[in-house]
Amino acid sequence: MDFELTAEQQAFRETLRAFVDKEIMPVAVEWEHSGRQPTEIVEKMKRMGLFGLSVPEEYGGLAVDMVSFALVFEEIARGWMGVAGTIGSHSIACSMIARHGTAEQKRLHLPDLATGARRTGIALTEPGAGTDLQGITTRAVRDGDHYVVTGTKTWITNARHADPLPVLVKTSLTEPAHKGMSVLLVDPASEGFGVSRDLPKLGYKGTETCEVVLDEVRVPVAALLGGVEGRGMQQVLAGLELGRINIAARAVGVAQAAYDAALGYARERTAFGRPIAGFQAVQLKLADLATEIQAARLLTYWAASRADGGARVDMEASMAKYFASEVALKASLESMRIHGGYGYSQEYVVERLYRDAPLMAIGEGTNDVQRLVIARALVSGKGRVGW
Repeated sequence: MDFELTAEQQAFRETLRAFVDKEIMPVAVEWEHSGRQPTEIVEKMKRMGLFGLSVPEEYGGLAVDMVSFALVFEEIARGWMGVAGTIGSHSIACSMIARHGTAEQKRLHLPDLATGARRTGIALTEPGAGTDLQGITTRAVRDGDHYVVTGTKTWITNARHADPLPVLVKTSLTEPAHKGMSVLLVDPASEGFGVSRDLPKLGYKGTETCEVVLDEVRVPVAALLGGVEGRGMQQVLAGLELGRINIAARAVGVAQAAYDAALGYARERTAFGRPIAGFQAVQLKLADLATEIQAARLLTYWAASRADGGARVDMEASMAKYFASEVALKASLESMRIHGGYGYSQEYVVERLYRDAPLMAIGEGTNDVQRLVIARALVSGKGRVGW
């Protein structure tokens, strides 16, 4: 049993950490508050190959192992969680194309997606269907060698840049519903495709989150992911395993940033003639946070390493996402409490962390859903506690 990163993973983490410390952290507070897009940061991420995390090497990608994948999102979220979102849904979509796409779809899309010359995302959620993906109403009706797609998708990251945009649709109304669901790789230049608005958000800034309208968009049958109808739900669920590890890692990064800020402030801030780090009430908070963050990190790496072994990790990824996101929520609040009034000020990073943390408890399936996934795995015998 080895809890250490490999030499390659350690070197990769140090490269990421240096990038975050130099390029992201000095500007994150100012740019986030001003609404400035992190264009320069994204360009540097392209040059680092980070848009190709889940793209096979034969198409120009990095094809990193899942622990290294988690390290990327932990480190970038430590600097600015919104920037991590730029490559989050992109990586999920790339993985879906790499795992399920036809040879022609891989050849057509993956090389440009690997370099960031083109970006992508994934359009699942609708105004009336989030957790219950089988309840989507976006329809794709076959018309010769095209599908005619009509519907609305919401909370779509990278919507203004996605090319193509994988869209979950119903290609038939068969029961059970999941057997009639497919994924289409939609060209955003298609007539009838439009981004109707950017959604205003509490946090998670630095990347756009949009509503997308598809009004009788004609999509070639050749853009059906994998070339076979009815496999969309299976393709999406496989992608969401990756997504939940991504969210868990982001949560660890936010929690670590909150802890680092709290520890640094506690050492410098004096009250009653000594640093507040000397008071037991503050020490207990720091001890709790340090312990829970390390537990969240190990749980995330465990889920990632299980995925590297080729296993289904529905339960493990849900455990990591659920626990790590709850730790991020607690860490951001406790850090604010340690900062006192300054924690409520936009001049300090903890205010942004407090706004970013809730997304991890909601995104990629709410934490109540994660608990149900875990419970069902345990009850069915497909999952167990222990080694």
